[in-house]
Amino acid sequence: MVETDRHRIVGDVTLPSEGVRTRLSDLLNREGLQFIALTDTEISLVAKDGPPLRLPFVAVARDHIQIAYEADR
Repeated sequence: MVETDRHRIVGDVTLPSEGVRTRLSDLLNREGLQFIALTDTEISLVAKDGPPLRLPFVAVARDHIQIAYEADR
């Protein structure tokens, strides 16, 4: 799950299964990476209730992410 100042986005991130950079924090801190790719997403507005928008793919600008964590879905 990633949150920006206005959106909460739940989705899947593909990480390497072994070796280096196998953690979410490694992905978020990778040099030169401007966008985080999420698949099978649900996007909700932080300040409003309502049904989430479901999209198969979203690219989130890393600079806009305020918090990111692994969530149980």
